[in-house]
Amino acid sequence: MSDYLMNTYARMPVAFERGEGAWLWDDTGKKYLDAISGLGVCALGHAHPAVAKTICEQANTLIHTANLARVPWQETLAEKVCRVAKMDKAFICNSGAEAIECALKICRIAARERGIDHPEVVVMEDSFHGRTLAALSATGSRKVQAGFEPLVGGFIRVPFGDAEAVAKLAASHPNIVAVLLEPIQGESGVRVPPDGYLADIRATCDANNWLMVCDEIQSGLCRTGNWYAYQHEDIHPDIITSAKALANGVPIGACMARGWASEAFTPGRHGSTFGGNPLACHTACTVLDQMTELDLPGKAARTGSAMLASFREKLADNEAIVDIRGRGLMIGIEADRPLNHIKDQALERGLLINVTHDNVVRLLPPLIIDDEQAETIVSVVSELLNAL
Repeated sequence: MSDYLMNTYARMPVAFERGEGAWLWDDTGKKYLDAISGLGVCALGHAHPAVAKTICEQANTLIHTANLARVPWQETLAEKVCRVAKMDKAFICNSGAEAIECALKICRIAARERGIDHPEVVVMEDSFHGRTLAALSATGSRKVQAGFEPLVGGFIRVPFGDAEAVAKLAASHPNIVAVLLEPIQGESGVRVPPDGYLADIRATCDANNWLMVCDEIQSGLCRTGNWYAYQHEDIHPDIITSAKALANGVPIGACMARGWASEAFTPGRHGSTFGGNPLACHTACTVLDQMTELDLPGKAARTGSAMLASFREKLADNEAIVDIRGRGLMIGIEADRPLNHIKDQALERGLLINVTHDNVVRLLPPLIIDDEQAETIVSVVSELLNAL
């Protein structure tokens, strides 16, 4: 470990040097099957030829100009991502946390339009929205928030999956302007809400003139078998945040909005030095084109369904397993005990996995994995869990 890096990550004992598709090689030459894809980032896998070609060509042409002038690739990306997300306009930034900050600023503008001086946003228990101050204040994890008080105020927390708890707030909280939620909670263990939950939240927002904000940073971009997870229900959010897989590893984020929310900003009210530069935007355009060409929503749905069925079969008699859940290639396996040691055991077997919330194996493999790779992931993880 470097003496010059701040102590912010509990890193695994491995350093990767190169990748290809769903495979990674470490600095000793050992090969690993990647079931994390950079925490849901490398949806097209590693060293994807079309992505690599775009990065090289754009780097040789123009990397950055700042937003003082038009950025044609930013304009192209905004149109492409808004079309698949079914939104009107986008702000292109550098990360998911920045996209969340942008969404919360729109909520504050909405409050001022309604004459509310102390706006409140409904958020969910066990949520995760990022590590900037406003994003971590909205996050439902004391572990993430601890030590950074005073937090940004104006957040009301309710249980995830309980639409009635949100509806009941309307009578007692006149300053609510928005509801912010993940359609599927990722960091807390791939928690999928009951059917109809998003539709009920949408109805409550409509009835009270609240904005509905969907954090699709992890669940979006084909991961769950649709372009965005909210599309599994017949609803339409007002604001969507997106990042992770958008440029397959090149840092980027997007906050998209429709209707009034898409017109909230005027010049000078928001911005970003690096956000929307030609390199990131051209790469993201290529990623979206490849996702469309490869029908990654359909592939993620089919592969994920097969993996869930196989896990349920192989772990059916394991009394330590509490739940096997997910949608598409966003899969969580919850146990009744800590599972952090499983990561190192999998690493020894040449498989890269993640454990979140201490007791949930979270799988976010590249969306391009083939059937054999998918079954290898299922077999190794099931063997390790059955050995608990």
